[in-house]
Amino acid sequence: MRLSEILEKCEYTCKSEINDAEISDVIYDSRKVVPGCVFVCLVGASSDGHAYAADAVLKGAAAIIAEREMDLPDGCVPIIVENSRQALSYISAAFFRYPADELTTIALTGTKGKTTISFMIKDILEKAGKKAGIIGTMGVFTDKRHIETHNTTPESYEIQKYLREMADEGCKYAVMEVSSQALMVGRTAGIVFDFGLFSNISPDHIGENEHKDYGEYLRCKKILFSQCRQGLFNIDDKHAEYMMEDATCSIHTYGFRPEAGLRAAEVHYLRDGGFIGIKMRTEGTVADEFLVGMPGKFTAYNAMAAIGITFLCGIDTLPMKEALHDVLVTGRMENVRISDKFTLLIDYAHNAMSMESILTTMRDYNPKRMVSLFGCGGNRSKLRRFEMGEISGRLADLSILTADNSRFEDVNDIIADILTGMHKTNGEYVVIPDRKEAIKYSIQNAREGDIILLLGKGHEDYQEIKGERYPFDERVVIKDILEEIGWQ
Repeated sequence: MRLSEILEKCEYTCKSEINDAEISDVIYDSRKVVPGCVFVCLVGASSDGHAYAADAVLKGAAAIIAEREMDLPDGCVPIIVENSRQALSYISAAFFRYPADELTTIALTGTKGKTTISFMIKDILEKAGKKAGIIGTMGVFTDKRHIETHNTTPESYEIQKYLREMADEGCKYAVMEVSSQALMVGRTAGIVFDFGLFSNISPDHIGENEHKDYGEYLRCKKILFSQCRQGLFNIDDKHAEYMMEDATCSIHTYGFRPEAGLRAAEVHYLRDGGFIGIKMRTEGTVADEFLVGMPGKFTAYNAMAAIGITFLCGIDTLPMKEALHDVLVTGRMENVRISDKFTLLIDYAHNAMSMESILTTMRDYNPKRMVSLFGCGGNRSKLRRFEMGEISGRLADLSILTADNSRFEDVNDIIADILTGMHKTNGEYVVIPDRKEAIKYSIQNAREGDIILLLGKGHEDYQEIKGERYPFDERVVIKDILEEIGWQ
């Protein structure tokens, strides 16, 4: 592909005539520069790609995309853009021949529920005979493989690369979790999504390394609805009206409120032996009954979101019913069946909103005790720790405080912050910093009728400590514990 083709949707200036070279790749990491590539200088929190531009030219880069003029070797003149990260999005889309145009694209944004909803949508589409891929928190799922990623929404080059792979493998749909940070820096710029979903929002990702304040967080989430054709909004969320204001997409709604276009008329909570889930009757755009194999009121919201999106895609209710009955999302209200006497669930809940939602909704299943096992991530907002400690102390019968991804902090310091919130309540708690030992304690001390919630790790199969990732898959850990204690 020629340089002129790659730049066709970018606004740029250049002090010399552009050499319309054949481009081998698009690179934004100077360590990966190859001859004939375009090197894009990205300005990050800790490094500036402009510092590596000269080295990229010496390694054979055919062109440099930058935000400012600079002297470069071999007479190379940079191509100047206003925002190099946004330019990377447009350049990458062109380089991979605009794969989003060959797919029905579905973008999900919200504080919680995105991953569950994305897999519900994928399962429904596949029950209807449609191939679908996912880009999100649990990685990338094309038709043929699973790729682990480190961000909910990868960099724009990777997004376009994965969309191309999906299209080439015969996928007709792509479901993407779009984070507020990705919207803020323009990783999805240049994609006009067919459908956008707003699930909910609460203060999260606010801090030194994330959003500076809640207002910025809200504004970034809202960007999605200026780059999609149809929007589906959870009308029960207090920020729904704000999200719908000035939206350029057509508007559809779901929720429990009477004015919702798709509404839950009845929800019943089912817990029978090994099964735990809900039975839901809907009215409005889709009027039917659904048995959903995940527990809690929030499951009703997630299921409505998936029903609403797939209805807009033209899918019938039978595939919806089949998929939702059998739904299993790793680390999302995942039922680990080790006993008929108590329930053990793994969930990714790692913020105050998620924790409060789960602890509140699981009360509807009338547990003997609600046991909440959790920690908090290191090098993240301390407010989150205070809030989660207070919520667990107030809503759980027993809190087991332990490690999560402590990163570069001491786990005991993190637990001390959690206890600041916990001590505002009269909640019973124990502190067991070793997460495996904490899980063992929860199993060995379980009582008949208990619901035990292992919160925070979810789908993750590691613990991050001092810059290293150590294997830690809670499903495997539980299996090992049961073997160690001779569980029958």
